Amino acid sequence: MKIALTGASGFVGSALQKTFTDCVIIIYRKDQVDDIIKKLQGVDVVINLAGAPIIKRWSDPYKKILVKSRIETTRRVVEAVNRSNIKHFISTSAIGIYPDDRVCDESCKEYANDFLGYLARSWEEEALKSTKPTTILRFGVIVGKEGGALAQMLTPFKLGVGGIIGDGKMYTSWIAIDDLMRVYQFIIGNRLTGIFNAVSPNPVSNYTLTKTLGRVLHRPTILPIPQFALRIMYGEAASVLTASKEVYPNALLNAGFSFDYPEIKGALEHIVNGS
Repeated sequence: MKIALTGASGFVGSALQKTFTDCVIIIYRKDQVDDIIKKLQGVDVVINLAGAPIIKRWSDPYKKILVKSRIETTRRVVEAVNRSNIKHFISTSAIGIYPDDRVCDESCKEYANDFLGYLARSWEEEALKSTKPTTILRFGVIVGKEGGALAQMLTPFKLGVGGIIGDGKMYTSWIAIDDLMRVYQFIIGNRLTGIFNAVSPNPVSNYTLTKTLGRVLHRPTILPIPQFALRIMYGEAASVLTASKEVYPNALLNAGFSFDYPEIKGALEHIVNGS
């Protein structure tokens, strides 16, 4: 089985290349439709991860980059996919599509009325123009040592200056990178289509996440991080860190998927200590 991949240099893309060794074709953001069609010869599955990093201060020009890197790249990929013989198209979205402070699974029809909600909806709408069997994975916070939020948290926590954000009550819906790789294998192996939340069945409060990481690292977590400080650093993009998303993976569970790391403590111990 051959897999073509956009966004190959990112955290998830790099992990996918290690998971699906010797069978990955790279599609670059600069590739035009005809270039992509040539690359898709003999390819069975296309995984679309294209998109500029979201954790960065959102100036108006950078917002345009966030939109363009997702929408325009996906548009070209979908056009090529529709003109190819691939069997399965898997695109990416995010749980930022859901509103804050609302318990959601895939049946939730209410969407966030902010930039992240708009970005995710627009990305999904472009992907769903695919005429091939199509899956959309809505990522939560991906927990792994090589990238994502945890990689940024490890240094301050190891230095003993990690702490809860605000009152710590906001929910984080997360998934271990190893389980995310298994989700891809499960989706492809069972040819599942539709929308799936790529999150653990056990979201946690920021307080629980912070205290658990501190215990795993044997470091104190006594210095709270005021939300206004994050807004000074990241502007509107601070919403990525301060939003409260309580999201559940019911579609995956109903399809028979079993998580190796359903609890945050076990996931962090595995990632940090290799246990």
